[in-house]
Amino acid sequence: MIVGRNITQITQFVLLGFADFPQIIALLFVMFLTLYITALTWNLSLLVLIRMDSHLHTPMYFFLSNLSFVDLCYITSTVPKMLSNFFQEKQTISFGGCIIQYFIFSTMALTECCLMTAMAYDRYAAICKPLLYSSIMSPTLCARMVMGSCTAGLLGSLSQMCALLKLHFCGPNVIRHFFCDISQLLNLSCTDTFFAQVLLALLTMLFGLTNALVIMTSYGFIVLSIMKITSAKGRSKAFNTCASHLTAVSFFYISGIFVYLRSSSGGSSSFDRFTSVFYTVVIPMLNPLIYSLRNKEIKDSMKRMQKKTFCSQGYR
Repeated sequence: MIVGRNITQITQFVLLGFADFPQIIALLFVMFLTLYITALTWNLSLLVLIRMDSHLHTPMYFFLSNLSFVDLCYITSTVPKMLSNFFQEKQTISFGGCIIQYFIFSTMALTECCLMTAMAYDRYAAICKPLLYSSIMSPTLCARMVMGSCTAGLLGSLSQMCALLKLHFCGPNVIRHFFCDISQLLNLSCTDTFFAQVLLALLTMLFGLTNALVIMTSYGFIVLSIMKITSAKGRSKAFNTCASHLTAVSFFYISGIFVYLRSSSGGSSSFDRFTSVFYTVVIPMLNPLIYSLRNKEIKDSMKRMQKKTFCSQGYR
């Protein structure tokens, strides 16, 4: 469809969210609010714990603290708007607000993808090059890897935002989702979306496939190194150092692949909205729990912080 000069550009979208489930709308609100508060609490607690405890000032926890910060921004880019729309008669979002929401969401998602790769390299250096670990994972390199992840995520998201801004929206304005998903925006555009779709596919290949290959290669070397360890205790200890990261990576990529395949097929059903909750809400909530559940250093740090708190209160 060719857009003429007299055709009005849409200035706002309607976020359908879960409005087609009026019977359980209150239950959904309570559930999502609980998940959001839990995610904020766990990520903030882990972030503060790592910053305050000098025993956790190591490359692995440096990356983990940045991951927690990214998860905080990631979940906050979508959930507060979704919660505010639950009881509003007009569940609208401005065109600019929609683009900004997707820009922040995409930036955090792409940055997290790169951070997962940086953490995989850190585990590779720790297990495969233990004697050189300190020199390899220097504070300078760790800072550069985090900055590189953020820059890559920002540039990738910025290119998508520029592509979206070149599109015209002059027809239906109902987004059948609880946030401004790019696949929904492309479907609503009344101009040719070929360039935006190609760019999305290229970014998916660049960030998804490339990072996945690096992670798999790192874990390939890790598995080979673990197999060379003679004692069962040593193998178990080596595996435990990367089990949390491997679990988080698996959740992240499996949900990402599933959502990408569904969006490629044009899915916009209620099922798609509910499954999207997993990668937009549940994963940011689970990440700090995954890294803390079987982590002795995190548990010891929590005990030290509790002890300091009790001593401080007793002193007062």
